[in-house]
Amino acid sequence: MIQKYPIGIQDFGELRRGGYVYIDKTAHIFRLIDQGKYYFLSRPRRFGKSLLLSTMKEIFLGNQALFKGLWIEDKIDWQRKSPVIHLSFAQLTYQTDDLKLRLRQELQRLADAFQITVTGDQPGEWMRSFILQLYEQQGQVVILIDEYDKPIIDFLEQPEKAAVNRDMLKNFYSVIKDLDPYIRFFFLTGVSRFSKVSIFSDLNNLHDITIHPQYAALLGYTQAELEQYFDREIDLLAQNEGVSRHEMLEKIRTWYNGYLWGGKETVYNPFSVLNLMSQQQFGNFWFATGTPTFLVKKLREKFTYNLEEVQLSEIQLGNFQVENVDEMALLFQTGYLTIQNKIEDIYTLSYPNREVRHALLQFMLSDFSGKKQISPLIFNMLQYLQRRNYEQFQDALNTLLANIPYEQFMERYEAFYHAIFFMAFSLMQTYTQTEVQTAKGRIDVVVYTPDAFFVIEFKVNGSAAEALAQIKAKGYHQKYLHQNREVVLIGLGCAEKEVRELIVEVL
Repeated sequence: MIQKYPIGIQDFGELRRGGYVYIDKTAHIFRLIDQGKYYFLSRPRRFGKSLLLSTMKEIFLGNQALFKGLWIEDKIDWQRKSPVIHLSFAQLTYQTDDLKLRLRQELQRLADAFQITVTGDQPGEWMRSFILQLYEQQGQVVILIDEYDKPIIDFLEQPEKAAVNRDMLKNFYSVIKDLDPYIRFFFLTGVSRFSKVSIFSDLNNLHDITIHPQYAALLGYTQAELEQYFDREIDLLAQNEGVSRHEMLEKIRTWYNGYLWGGKETVYNPFSVLNLMSQQQFGNFWFATGTPTFLVKKLREKFTYNLEEVQLSEIQLGNFQVENVDEMALLFQTGYLTIQNKIEDIYTLSYPNREVRHALLQFMLSDFSGKKQISPLIFNMLQYLQRRNYEQFQDALNTLLANIPYEQFMERYEAFYHAIFFMAFSLMQTYTQTEVQTAKGRIDVVVYTPDAFFVIEFKVNGSAAEALAQIKAKGYHQKYLHQNREVVLIGLGCAEKEVRELIVEVL
């Protein structure tokens, strides 16, 4: 029977009653409920945070029938039910209205279900009123808050507005700790991990499980889960592409796995996997649901484009301030970078997988160069190399440089060459194997094709001959000799926003 894929479905009851595939995460949820009370979890968009909270809600409401066949079915006392305040900031239309007003209206809407009227003048007072009245009515309260940071994230380009919303939310959360006797369970999710000093100073009893090894697979799919729940679909993909199951598993892993939040096991992007299984073709599914315009703007301002190995301290990784956004921390928190390894308190970050790497590089290269259609140009560049059409290859490089405003280019003269060439050659990994090695002030590129190695070097305000001479002097090409493939050395001479010379030598 063909499976139904819950793409865009965030309600656990709807998912289960509709017969959609559900990757059973209830063992993780049971551990959370059994071992603690106050939690915070940060994950990127479309990673299942809303579904997680919806699942928790149904557990606390005692809806055992929805959990038939799942791990937790016979593990808890379903008769112990609790009232649930389930608030999602993604549902509030504060973009054009006052956040405080919308929050007041939403809390009253939730309270109406219990025939409660919230009272007070400030957000914290409304929350206190709601919790105390609900406790008097039904006992200890469960509080589930989704996308807590959306009113801040949405206004990062307007720091003053973001700060106003942050301070309002600080007041809202400030009452929670003192209401501990009336609360059974509290779970807060969002994309970012704002400093506790700024927003959670009065809620300092939260257990942050964002990079806790025990909960690294709470959201996202493990390798075992992928193969268990999508066994038929994997075989069908392999059959359609004429490859072995093993080869198809490796391709899926390269495209969509790679996210690491503590522990040793990486997980797959669930949104991309569901779309892959549904459509039976590969694509940039997750990236296409939201473009990182603000982040790329920040990267361009600082001329940061090499995201292959970014190092951050544990403090940097976990927090950032509205007034001083750390774009690298935000790239991690929003899912464009992930943890590669950790040595003491220093984390090394990089792209999680091919989907993110390819799409983000395209987006950055388009932004840096001013060229809208990047993918066809990069593909053509590779074709020109394979056909030994070096004149058109040179023209393609100049196309990337042509749209950059002259004054901007001259302000960062050499840096622009390095940025554009680095991203362009890195993107060629999409179609073949490309080796990009970087050091301060130097880029070496080796493009692998079935019949040749292309060793490329460029000189800014220098000649193509000098670039070619550097390849030989440094021996960049040596390890590619005697491998039954042609070795092609290419020197580029660049000046005044143009690749003016290209010299080729075939070994």
